[in-house]
Amino acid sequence: MASSAPHQVHGMGTAMEAPTWPAITPEEAALALARFPSAGTMIALDWHSPRPFSAATLLRTTAGAFFLKRHHHRLRSIAGLAEEHRFIAHLARAGLPVPEVMQTATGGGATALGEWRYELHRRASGVDLYRDRLSWTPFLSPAHAHAAGAGLARLHGAAEGFDAPARRPQPLVASFTILPAADPLAATEAYVAARPALAAFLAGRAWQRQLAPVFARLAGGLPARLRDQPSLWTHNDWHPSNLLWARDGTVATTFDFGLADRTCALYDIAIAIERSAVQWLDLGQGADDAIASADAARAVLAGYATVRPLDRVDRETIVRLLPLVHLEFALSEIEYFSGVLANRDHAMLAWDGYLLGHAEWFLSPPGRDFLRRIDGSDLR
Repeated sequence: MASSAPHQVHGMGTAMEAPTWPAITPEEAALALARFPSAGTMIALDWHSPRPFSAATLLRTTAGAFFLKRHHHRLRSIAGLAEEHRFIAHLARAGLPVPEVMQTATGGGATALGEWRYELHRRASGVDLYRDRLSWTPFLSPAHAHAAGAGLARLHGAAEGFDAPARRPQPLVASFTILPAADPLAATEAYVAARPALAAFLAGRAWQRQLAPVFARLAGGLPARLRDQPSLWTHNDWHPSNLLWARDGTVATTFDFGLADRTCALYDIAIAIERSAVQWLDLGQGADDAIASADAARAVLAGYATVRPLDRVDRETIVRLLPLVHLEFALSEIEYFSGVLANRDHAMLAWDGYLLGHAEWFLSPPGRDFLRRIDGSDLR
């Protein structure tokens, strides 16, 4: 049974916090399950997820074990969840192990109850080794990093042929419109203009003056490198706690496609490294020269290359992407914090700490050394 202790979730730092979104109750879960005819009748809630952007629980029913996830309607609409579910269905048809999306009585993969939107997945195979670990924390071993790289390559192979367009603007999606643009600052202005809450947060600031030197120092040559990359739907949140693990240390199941969108494979690889090889929550805590592991990054790349080869230009492009690959998701976080939660302090942290601070670290001696060591890797 679920613990009676107060539910807490991961915060913006290393401390646990009270949740923004209240935990799913047994009564609420039963109401949501009734919308999914093949899900059975609830027996118990077994675990509440500590991830902060939604509420989710593992539960047992008369039909098996399931993962129920609840979103506020301002974060995900039924149509927005359908975008993710269509990609998951494509991956499943291509043979990639992903959770089964349960269907409602009307044939969709999500349902609405009041201000909430619910999706239900059958519990997938594999051990959830990282379920309580924070984002931006590393793999437990180089072998896991290598296996994760190979798993990401298999996902990219399975994603080929999925021809859905890029997702509509919505919070917390890792889109791909700024870095491929010939003028990334103008592309950022267009991105902001399409998102009223983000535009309101940035209004009156000299944000273009802050971003212009970042692009000048870090984005040179990226549009040309990305122009001819094959467009591909990708995961865009490839960190350890979104993977279930087989007993032999390989990836058994991939889940949480909330950030998925049409980008390119090299962008997704760079995100995977940024999420797992740099311990960003330790930035500014006195050991900035020790927050990154080039060995972990090299292991991800080496694992990927066992399935889908990476040539020298690919590796150079991944390294050039790394300092800015977080940019669009950081902007999306600001939209979420300022527009959905009206939390100006968290929005400021996302701008100053995540968007600008992470990019600036890559310009520091430890950041430059990290990139140099990845670029010199031998992936043969």
